[in-house]
Amino acid sequence: MSIKPLIILPDPILRQVSKPVERVDGDLRKLADDMLETMYDAPGIGLAAIQVGEPRRLLVIDLAKEGEPPAPHVFINPEILESSDERSVYEEGCLSIPDYYAEVERPAAVRVTYLDRDGKLQEMQAEGLMATCLQHEIDHLNGVLFIDHISKLKRDMVVRKFKKLAKDKAPGKMVG
Repeated sequence: MSIKPLIILPDPILRQVSKPVERVDGDLRKLADDMLETMYDAPGIGLAAIQVGEPRRLLVIDLAKEGEPPAPHVFINPEILESSDERSVYEEGCLSIPDYYAEVERPAAVRVTYLDRDGKLQEMQAEGLMATCLQHEIDHLNGVLFIDHISKLKRDMVVRKFKKLAKDKAPGKMVG
């Protein structure tokens, strides 16, 4: 069952810090599977549980390119242990901030610890797009959006745009 991602800028729910997952069970695996389906439908390459209204430290990523078989990753309670001094820049977007993209500079590599979908402790050394995606999604779990990494001027412009969209879509203004 696909879950609709929250498009709620400037609503503060995305700014919540997500709580650690205490138990890996069938319900959590079902949530992860639903998140993967939502991410694929969007389409996207990563999704944090907070983006679907679940403030838990859970995220999913799949970097498979179109035409390749899916390669889903489930990260439960992910934490960045180390970040490289080397930096890289990727154009980032977000399912919670549709149709807005900006170049974001982040560490080029990270070492992450997490539980897999079976509850086993794992560690991953990631670089390139995987490192960027992990940092982007872990930021969500910590109440940070990718627009927090861009200039104040650009951030203020996107927030104004989404406030106007929200106001224009207010129930009293809906047509049809």
